Amino acid sequence: MRRNATLARQTLRVIRTDATMSNHVFVLDTNRQPLTPCNPGVARSLLKSRKASVFRCYPFTIILKKEVNSTPEPCQIKIDPGSKTTGIALLNGDKVIWAAELTHRGQQIKNDLESRRSLRRNRRGRKTRYRQPRFLNRTRPRGWLPPSLKHRVLTVLTWVKRLTRLCAVSSIAQELVKFDLQKMQNPEISGVEYQQGELQGYEVREYLLEKCGRKCAYCGAENVPLEIEHIHPRSKGGSNCVSNLTLACAPCNQAKGNQDIKQFLNGKPDLLKRVLVRAKAPLKDAVAINASRWALFNALKSTGLSVSTGSGAQTKFNRRRLGLLKTHWLDAACVGNIEALEVLTTQPLLIKSAGHGRRQVIQVDKYGFPRHNQAGELVRKSAQVKQIKGFQTGDIVRAIVPSGKKTGVYIGRVAIRSSGSFNIKTPNGTVEGISFKHCSFVQRKDGYSYSFSDGR
Repeated sequence: MRRNATLARQTLRVIRTDATMSNHVFVLDTNRQPLTPCNPGVARSLLKSRKASVFRCYPFTIILKKEVNSTPEPCQIKIDPGSKTTGIALLNGDKVIWAAELTHRGQQIKNDLESRRSLRRNRRGRKTRYRQPRFLNRTRPRGWLPPSLKHRVLTVLTWVKRLTRLCAVSSIAQELVKFDLQKMQNPEISGVEYQQGELQGYEVREYLLEKCGRKCAYCGAENVPLEIEHIHPRSKGGSNCVSNLTLACAPCNQAKGNQDIKQFLNGKPDLLKRVLVRAKAPLKDAVAINASRWALFNALKSTGLSVSTGSGAQTKFNRRRLGLLKTHWLDAACVGNIEALEVLTTQPLLIKSAGHGRRQVIQVDKYGFPRHNQAGELVRKSAQVKQIKGFQTGDIVRAIVPSGKKTGVYIGRVAIRSSGSFNIKTPNGTVEGISFKHCSFVQRKDGYSYSFSDGR
């Protein structure tokens, strides 16, 4: 009874948190049929009177204890796709009742694939059984996307389907924007210059020699062997685009290593400004949007809902006309044709894609070699216990420690240990050594982490 009372107080505390943010609460009837979202005050009254219970914490959803025969008000999902973060807004008429910002992990997927490729390439060069490379016998289907871009499409589609199960969605609006990559780099480009490009008549090295005046971009050394240098390091997301390349002598190239250009030229603002002016802004994010925009549109059409589109200029015009700030979720609310907009939420739910772990069988160190335990045996992930005391790594828990050095209340993602002493990752840092006896579930692992902009 005491534990149930504690959980009830925790539930009401979560409702009060939502109330301070003015987010509407999703409502389901006893048959899990979606109803019209209500404001936090109504949800708190239903929970206090025990006419409803908590169904899900993120996004906060309650379920009634009776069947309701009524037609819910239709809502519209608006999406502002982004390379790193996608804004999502839920509108009931002209009222924004719920919003979220979804952070993708496309760069992490790209880094993992490059790491796997390098390990396999090194393995082929060792004195082991010859393994024929398999990169020439694969055909890509029509509409193929790299895994890092496909992840963005599937993640947005997952949350659209999740919202359709929590409320009555009648339509979807997507910002369908196309970037002119060459005009972004050269606003004066026109005519046949689109076909020629900046490398017309040059090879890359000759172009860089002409561009840099045949001297080192960092120390100005002349008549020495020059090497092609990445301004923004490849190891930190830089590309092989010619705008990210320059020339440097061997000592400067070795001294810079994989440092960021601002860190390497710290204390030399004039030189830093000259190098950055010579280079151009990377177009990586714009390319990602151009490549995945129609794939996302077709994926949204597959839901069976009516999908409308709006341009980026239209979104910007609506946002400026209404006097709203430049954020992902407010951009999403301004997509399409709107006359007026009433924003009832002041803080979006921050959703970060965290994944479901790895499928790797053997654990390896940072150099790619298999790890061994103290007995000399290979450390296999398949041999590890996935759940300890009913908890799994990635679950969101609330730990109430009554006494000791770690007295307090901690909410966050849990990392399990076979000893039953868990680590909890909170917005203020990681708390180690929390017993499973003090932990209670807030939400099971679903591949995402949740927070609010003020750390809650």
